[in-house]
Amino acid sequence: MKKLSNIVPVSDLRQDAAKLLKQLQTNEEPLIITQRGRASAVMLGVEAYEKLEHEKEILRLLAKGEKEIEAGIGYDLVTVLAEADVFLNKDSL
Repeated sequence: MKKLSNIVPVSDLRQDAAKLLKQLQTNEEPLIITQRGRASAVMLGVEAYEKLEHEKEILRLLAKGEKEIEAGIGYDLVTVLAEADVFLNKDSL
């Protein structure tokens, strides 16, 4: 896990929200918001959030595939590759 360096007190968020939002747009790193010295929330830019959601979906599909293999359910390679092409092309649009 990466070391978190973007830690900001909630008071700084209140005072300079526009600057912090701009920082989130240009940086994929999460912004940790603290309250009373403790981590309270995490902020991400939209692109970073969408990337994480996409990666999570891929992992979910891989886990589903592993379970299907264990259960003896499966598809031939041609079908799998065709579906992968459709999935990957959809994300590049």
